[in-house]
Amino acid sequence: MAADSMEIDDALYSRQRYVLGDTAMQKMAQSHVFLSGVGGLGVEIAKNIILAGVKALTVHDTKQCTKWDLGINFFIHEDDIVSQRNRAEATLHHIAELNPYVHVAASTMPLDESTDLSFLKQYQFISADVYGICSRLFCDFGDEFEVLDTTGEEPKEIFISNITQSNPGIVTCLENHPHRLETGQFLTFREVNGMSCLNGSTHQITVVSPYSFSIGNTSDMEPYLHGGIAVQVKTPKMFCFERLEKQLTNPTCLVADFIKPEAPLQTHIAMLALNHFEEKFGRMPNIGCHQDAEEMLKIAMSLSETLENKPQVNGDIVKWLSRTAQGFLAPLAAAVGGVASQEVLKAVTGKFSPLQQWLYIDMLDMVTPLEKMGSEEFLPRGDRYDALRACIGESLCQKLHDLNVFLVGCGAIGCEMLKNFALLGVGTGQDKGMVTITDPDLIEKSNLNRQFLFRPHHIQKPKSYTAAEATLNINPCLKIDSYINKVCPATENTYSDEFYTRQDVIVTALDNVEARRYIDSRCVANLRPLLDSGTMGTKGHTEVVVPHLTESYNSHRDPPEEEIPFCTLKSFPAAIEHTIQWARDKFESLFSHKPSLFNKFWQTYPSAEEVLQRIKSGESLEGCFHVIKTLSRRPRNWTQCVELARVKFEKYFSHKALQLLHSFPLDTRLKDGSLFWQSPKRPPFPVKFDFNDPLHYDFIVSAAKLFATVYCVPFTEQDLSEETILKITSSVKVPEFRPSNKVVQTDETARKPDHIPVSSEDERNAIFQLEKSILSNEALQNDLQMKPISFEKDDDSNGHIDFITAASNLRAKMYNIEPADRFKTKRIAGKIIPAIATATAAVSGLVALELIKVVGGYPADAYKNCFLNLAIPIMVFTETAKVRRTEIRNGISFTIWDRWTIYGKEDFTLLDFINAVREKYGIEPTMVVQGVKMLYVPVMPGHIKRLKLTMQKLVKPSADKKYVDLTVSFAPETDGDEDLPGPPVRYYFVQEDN
Repeated sequence: MAADSMEIDDALYSRQRYVLGDTAMQKMAQSHVFLSGVGGLGVEIAKNIILAGVKALTVHDTKQCTKWDLGINFFIHEDDIVSQRNRAEATLHHIAELNPYVHVAASTMPLDESTDLSFLKQYQFISADVYGICSRLFCDFGDEFEVLDTTGEEPKEIFISNITQSNPGIVTCLENHPHRLETGQFLTFREVNGMSCLNGSTHQITVVSPYSFSIGNTSDMEPYLHGGIAVQVKTPKMFCFERLEKQLTNPTCLVADFIKPEAPLQTHIAMLALNHFEEKFGRMPNIGCHQDAEEMLKIAMSLSETLENKPQVNGDIVKWLSRTAQGFLAPLAAAVGGVASQEVLKAVTGKFSPLQQWLYIDMLDMVTPLEKMGSEEFLPRGDRYDALRACIGESLCQKLHDLNVFLVGCGAIGCEMLKNFALLGVGTGQDKGMVTITDPDLIEKSNLNRQFLFRPHHIQKPKSYTAAEATLNINPCLKIDSYINKVCPATENTYSDEFYTRQDVIVTALDNVEARRYIDSRCVANLRPLLDSGTMGTKGHTEVVVPHLTESYNSHRDPPEEEIPFCTLKSFPAAIEHTIQWARDKFESLFSHKPSLFNKFWQTYPSAEEVLQRIKSGESLEGCFHVIKTLSRRPRNWTQCVELARVKFEKYFSHKALQLLHSFPLDTRLKDGSLFWQSPKRPPFPVKFDFNDPLHYDFIVSAAKLFATVYCVPFTEQDLSEETILKITSSVKVPEFRPSNKVVQTDETARKPDHIPVSSEDERNAIFQLEKSILSNEALQNDLQMKPISFEKDDDSNGHIDFITAASNLRAKMYNIEPADRFKTKRIAGKIIPAIATATAAVSGLVALELIKVVGGYPADAYKNCFLNLAIPIMVFTETAKVRRTEIRNGISFTIWDRWTIYGKEDFTLLDFINAVREKYGIEPTMVVQGVKMLYVPVMPGHIKRLKLTMQKLVKPSADKKYVDLTVSFAPETDGDEDLPGPPVRYYFVQEDN
């Protein structure tokens, strides 16, 4: 982002723009950040704020690079240590490389009493530290700090069904549409009929119920008739901060773990005691030293008396902080660095609610199980893992080195995870250990804003190969195997059960639920731990799945996304989202679906003459009517492409409105006497084509270009000139509107019909049109091919978003809906997930901390899931859901992690299988299912005969298949009840050698 022009590079920043908005982006582009300390935490913060796009960053450090830094700073390398380079100078080039729009400078001057720090007066103050197992973050943005948008959420729009004439007036929203507002928020009104004086006015609301709220006195207003939309108004909020001196004795802390609400204050005292220890002795406590820990505990006890609330000291936190303070958990720095970086961006933009004022995170549950280890386990050994070893001990370090991990996805979270793996030494063991990664995608420019392992020269290269190479730059000892296959049922030959069994843990870095569900099912089937995480804008989540201890990802399901009803999309849009989806569907139909069907048809029937002959003889060829219609109307030059676009304009934005008003005139009433056209239904009004209206012009040009592409019609720059377009559109004969008696679907539960029946008249017309095309030599081989277009949202030169924006806004105009700019249209049509580097860094750090616990084989209560929203900000840790046990009967039970096994032989029948289950597990199956295939359901015809068939014949396994996973269920205890489910049963076709 160039500071002088303030133009935002959308190709780079698009995903972040959806999080921050342009105002905040432009404020960032004029901001300067001074960062003192480029250790493991400092480099995390530098990375995130440079990716975000501030104007300038100065990194300051007075220390030289040491071996220790290799395990905490991913931009420091062996040669920096040999050269004894300053840490700021060593990292400068690597940090600057992340974003060409940011000016980066290094400073090595000492900061002490003699230093002139007057230049810092213009800065807000943020302090962040990671010592061993503890971290802290403190913010002071001054006495008054104005925030323009506290949450970053889209303003809510509420459709109104009633407003009472009373004091206070109660507003009720449409049935089944909760308003999700909070008392004290402000709303403005529009399109209210009857109580029209509300339109344009703003009111503070009080929530009455999930479907109603009050707005003050409406008793003197006209009675409410119908319609109306209430729109949330964002209001600025002032935040007040206390100085550090006051906050040290009376801290305001964000509670992250509600099971331990006292923990932040206890960690506050422990870290203050650490600072006092360093001042008193001129050094940090020695690693693993019990004597220093006791001394620090005494300091903490006396400090507690000086705090206003005199909080209780937690001896365990103090002692473990003392013993590990010289150490460093790189993943903890990643998590805190993500949060701290977001606070930096809040300070320079006024976007989102700042932290008030402390955030403490401790990893006591990681070190408590290590209590019995000798102190020698934690002592340095002169390698890059000394900082980590000081926190978790040599044995756990070695387990990380020997780890086999499968990382699915090398996008933003994937890149961050690989960095964490490299710093932890995952997969670096001499004899064991391997990091396997896969991602089918190529690198795009928009990835560079978050996926920090990639650079501009990597664009259009595979993510997995590039990420692997970049990770080796951080830690050359890493063993890494890269794939470019998608992980799905089609690739189970590659990612087989044997493959999963070789892995110690699976880590997902995905952006869709279906892929997560599939991988989770593979982990459950193969008894493998799964670490999942995801982000959306400033929100993030992490989830730990451990065999036999926790529920799996599939154990809970979010409610499905609400689909827009078919009739709403087709005839009754009420919001801009509806018109954008309609335009996206039109794009798919015109330029992808129909061309694909056209090609498929002519691949099946190679010549037009053959097709003509077959339909004349009475044969019904699927899709033939639509294909012939497309062929007969095929544009053959640029003029015809523009003419086709102009005819489509008339059909979509004029005739459609006229037809609806013909079917439902404005005064149409329902059976109960209420108006048909009332909120949320909006009556359409035809749009009259105007060449001078930029929106009309954009539709014609973008549609004509896409028609030219699919019909393989060449065009020139001259063809695209206003003069040429005006000349063509002026002479187009637009068909007159003729009302039809088609039934308009008004049922919101009705789905789009799969096939529209073709009348006998249409069939006769098709024969005539095809004969005409053949006689005109317009059904030759070249005419029987089209070029389908795949929708691509991120290529601004292809015109895809241009067409959707123009079409959507024209439809919005027709229905008097507020239009959307190209930027918003692109997000909705492209289903773009807003993303920012700060949230990705935070969740990946939290996942890597849980990885250490998984590797250590920790008990269930040590694991933590997390939900965070950096905008508000909140960070909530919760215990993982304990695995549920399902009772069958007679004391027989199972969990999702149980799998029964039956070993068969070549002539083993289905009856033998059922008997074997009964004999081994004490209960007889009444139903056997393989995937979606019913192998044995007694009530189904012919299934009793299957009992005599061999399992080989029933299952039909491939030659290399040793086993099959089956699902069984059991008869209920009471007739009429549903069958009782059972665990999966793995049936081996032959006895395995033990």
